Amino acid sequence: MTTLSTQVDSDRRLLQFKSYEEYLDSLVTPIDFCYLRSTKVARQLAELGYRCTGETLDKNTFYLRLQTVKDLLYPILKPYHLNSEFILPFDPLMQELAIRERSNRLHALSTIIFIRHNPRLQVEVSGYIDFSERLKTEDWQLYFKGKKKLWPKITDLAYYHWQLGKMQLNITSNYEPVIDSKHGLLFKNIHDRKLINVDPKAIRPGINTTRIRVHSDAYEHVILYDHVVRSTVI
Repeated sequence: MTTLSTQVDSDRRLLQFKSYEEYLDSLVTPIDFCYLRSTKVARQLAELGYRCTGETLDKNTFYLRLQTVKDLLYPILKPYHLNSEFILPFDPLMQELAIRERSNRLHALSTIIFIRHNPRLQVEVSGYIDFSERLKTEDWQLYFKGKKKLWPKITDLAYYHWQLGKMQLNITSNYEPVIDSKHGLLFKNIHDRKLINVDPKAIRPGINTTRIRVHSDAYEHVILYDHVVRSTVI
């Protein structure tokens, strides 16, 4: 049985389009073509949101949501092994992540890792890491065995280099950064649209989300945000 979130369920309409251009064409009316006499200009107006009363998707968001729907409706079962299996991590952070590895690989849980590196290293950086995303791109046995230290990357959810004052925000397969005028930086889960509030002063980090502080000698500051994803495939 497949249970889809409201967002993903509404995005099923995207399956009818073979390309982003076809999606834009669906927003254009015959009157637009009559007056503009240019498919390119009509698409540009549609992309800017002038031909839709609701949300108009940009190109990256269109393909990201389309792929999300395809993955949920037509899942491809991929074998996996746990990198933490048969390993007893020494570092408290790696112990916590080992507990969460399986549920993140199954997408039942979506963990965001906040890390701030020790300023004694003279290169002080901090960032928010999509744990599930990084599990797919790296060999985590090195982390769990203590042979490699976890650093935020400029390709992660959020990255900040304190010395250079450089900040980078990115969309992953699970989260989209949102800058809110009241709450500051938030992360919206793409699968169930729930917001994760990473403000340490916030009483609650969000619906279906818990926050824990992990004390580790290897890192200056570590917080884990565990979000239970409500859209599941059984």
